[in-house]
Amino acid sequence: MIGATRRWFRRNRKGLAIGAGVIGAGYLAAQYVISKISEARERMSLDRIARENLRRRFEQNQTDCTYTVLALLPTAAEDILDALPVEELTKELQRKRAERLARLSAAEGTGSELSSVSPSLPEDDRRSLSSFQSDGYIRTSQSGESPVEGDGEVRPKRNKTQLWNEVKITSITRSFTLIYTLSLLVIFTRIQLNLLGRRNYLSSVISMAMPPTNESTIRLEDHDDDDLTQTFGNDFETNRRYLAFSWWLLHRGWKQVMNEVQTAVTEVFGPLNPREDVSLTRLSDLFLEVRRKVEGRTEEERKHRKWLSYLLPPCEEEDKLLEESGVLGVTESAASQTASTLRHLLDETADIIESPTFVRVLMLLNNECFQMLIDQCTADAFRSTSQTPRSVPQSFTSVATVVPGGDSFEPKAKLANVLAVLARQAHVIGNGTNAPNLYLTAMDQGVRELEAFAAVVYSSNFDAELIGSAIKKESSGEDAPGSDTVLIEREDYEGHDSNRAQQPSTAGSGADSEFEKAWGKAVEEQPSTAT
Repeated sequence: MIGATRRWFRRNRKGLAIGAGVIGAGYLAAQYVISKISEARERMSLDRIARENLRRRFEQNQTDCTYTVLALLPTAAEDILDALPVEELTKELQRKRAERLARLSAAEGTGSELSSVSPSLPEDDRRSLSSFQSDGYIRTSQSGESPVEGDGEVRPKRNKTQLWNEVKITSITRSFTLIYTLSLLVIFTRIQLNLLGRRNYLSSVISMAMPPTNESTIRLEDHDDDDLTQTFGNDFETNRRYLAFSWWLLHRGWKQVMNEVQTAVTEVFGPLNPREDVSLTRLSDLFLEVRRKVEGRTEEERKHRKWLSYLLPPCEEEDKLLEESGVLGVTESAASQTASTLRHLLDETADIIESPTFVRVLMLLNNECFQMLIDQCTADAFRSTSQTPRSVPQSFTSVATVVPGGDSFEPKAKLANVLAVLARQAHVIGNGTNAPNLYLTAMDQGVRELEAFAAVVYSSNFDAELIGSAIKKESSGEDAPGSDTVLIEREDYEGHDSNRAQQPSTAGSGADSEFEKAWGKAVEEQPSTAT
């Protein structure tokens, strides 16, 4: 039996060897495949967690942007309302009307005779003046009737026509200035907080990827590594100085906007009489004409419109800005590194502001705000008409599609009533304390390109940051940890321009740049609902 078995194995030893080899190879291959599948599954799980972490940070960043705008907006709104005191002009008009009634009363001698004369006064003036204060928007500082200005100078006397013309120009200028200031503040805040959010995110990822120096030591997770904070700018002093540059728009930039808007409003609305009837279509055309004078008449002019001077000061005034905003006080040892990191942030911010994408998103924000303003005028100034007011698109792209109807079907309202609506809407636009701000909400929810723009800013220059970190680590003989993790996570919001940090401000001519391509892809991929 044993001999027969030996002979069988001897006869089939070749086949058995081959079979054993096949089985062994199959087992090893199966183990290899199983290990690779397990490794891929683990990597996918880590990738999913990283993506969710990046998405959560990004969404929280956008929420922070909204609250930051609400906190900063009253600073500029208060100054704009003081610089363009519509309510004070209205009080003066009412005072002149009261004086005129008093003179008529004295001339007639009796109250009964006054009642027969007062109806002869223009009814439009009474209605318009009352509509300016229907919502109680009278500032405490403007409630006095002293003819002396705050600086001690006597105010020049103006007749009723001059006062009405000043009310007309001031009301429109104030609302338009607030809209432009709000739009600029929204997009500038998105740039600032998303740039800082990106740098802080990279710093935290690399810090967590670094192995602890002592495994047996229990320590808190503070991520306060000197090299990382210097490389990525994740330090309090740099962030504080960078965020202080919003001071320029809140105290200087809006004045430039106001001067340009006032000039345009005077040219467009100057010939109109406040008692004149205006249709909704004509009002929209007048608004658009003012916007063309401010933003640019053609698509090419709007594309090359420069907004940098409204948002950032000239280089020679940066130190003065930091002094005015009260953020100076860093120690000498950290001053050079802070200045270098701050310079990098400001240069990148200037590149983004000068890009065509910035102008495009800003125009969409303005479209949304002016459409809201037209809707409010439609609801308030035209509500007394017999016909239901028709909403007229208030944007550069849609105005050509508006086909005005005949005069008999076109709702009309007194221009004075429209001015009253604009005077009240100025307080709504500048509202940063009472929730919600309708115009800010309209921009957040109606302009999906704003979130796409923020996503591009948040995810841009990831490679440039990593290159800078790698160079710094190589110079100290260390490796740059965590780079693979960052490169995987940056794909969640597709968009980087590795050359922007190293080149001067040339984004204005980069319609085909990586930044533009990333923005286009972000517009396609971002959901329609804003955070």
